[in-house]
Amino acid sequence: MLPLYPLKAKNKKASSLEAIEAMGLKELANKPASELSGGEKQRVAIARAIVTQPKLLLADEPTGSLDSKTAEDIFGIFRKLGSEGMTVLIVTHDKKLSEKCDRVITVNDGTIQA
Repeated sequence: MLPLYPLKAKNKKASSLEAIEAMGLKELANKPASELSGGEKQRVAIARAIVTQPKLLLADEPTGSLDSKTAEDIFGIFRKLGSEGMTVLIVTHDKKLSEKCDRVITVNDGTIQA
């Protein structure tokens, strides 16, 4: 299981490394971005978003470039963050992912559907 938040580290570098480890990328922490796959870049972006422990996390297609196992892990982290008080808003076309969310708002042609 991936480590979850809130971050315990007291400095920026340690907090960043904790977030990278939570995304399953510890072994790639020093690798240049140009050498990362699309899914790895996606997980780095999520780590960057959660490292500051925002009150609101906006996630636009957060699992789009990920395999199903990693997507499940990331969704688990989002769930845990939500249970700890962070509001996580996910925008997705993935029906399986949306079915796991606590609340779903469907938008069609710019209109909220009932």
